[in-house]
Amino acid sequence: MGLFSLEGKRAFIPGGYGGIGAEIARSLVAAGASVTVAGRNAAKAESLARSLGKNCHGLAMDARDTADVKVAVDEAAARMGGIDLLANCVGMNREQKIDEVTEETFDEIYASNLRSAMFLAQAAARHQVAAGRGGKHVHLLSVRSQLGMRGFGYSAYCATKGALVMLVKQHALELAPHGIQVNGVAPTVVLTEAAERWRSDEKRWQALLARIPLGRVAEARDVAGAVLYFCAPASDFVTGQVLYVDGGITASQ
Repeated sequence: MGLFSLEGKRAFIPGGYGGIGAEIARSLVAAGASVTVAGRNAAKAESLARSLGKNCHGLAMDARDTADVKVAVDEAAARMGGIDLLANCVGMNREQKIDEVTEETFDEIYASNLRSAMFLAQAAARHQVAAGRGGKHVHLLSVRSQLGMRGFGYSAYCATKGALVMLVKQHALELAPHGIQVNGVAPTVVLTEAAERWRSDEKRWQALLARIPLGRVAEARDVAGAVLYFCAPASDFVTGQVLYVDGGITASQ
């Protein structure tokens, strides 16, 4: 029925060569999209792009640098002939309890998780509005956009992911007249290399699994499926929403 076809669509995926981002890139390409992956490591971005196919590209970009973001988005649009889809996978965390939080770390997480989302969206929207073809923005969030983290130092992470929920809603309202939908995908811990810090602590790992009604953490494909939905025609009447891909955590806490 074409509900999940992305034939002819052009996707920009910042932060796209990590475990989650790479799976998202593969899913969008499998649905028919051409893709440009961007991140601070140009070699990783280009290597993934080569593995995805001839219509895919890799770019260097520091999402914390607003000028660099604009240059990368413009370059992606030039290479692909435009941008229809933004799948923002940029994000980071550094655990610091409240009495340990430094200005430098808080600002670093703010720049990576929230400010980057603002200016990636702005740069992509400018191309989309000018083209008049509509489009989609999908931002990766976290269950920590709704729930605090007991026993660990998550002030900056929770604050920035929570604020990103409201950025999604506001952008959805501002871009709706242009036919652009804006949504978020918020997973719990995802089984990637980054999850090893959880798995290496058996007590912490078992406590995490015990909180998830479905009894497991997310896999990258779980997140990619949700992002594909928000990028595809199936979600054309959905905007300003956050889908929690969390095995039931937010339904039970």
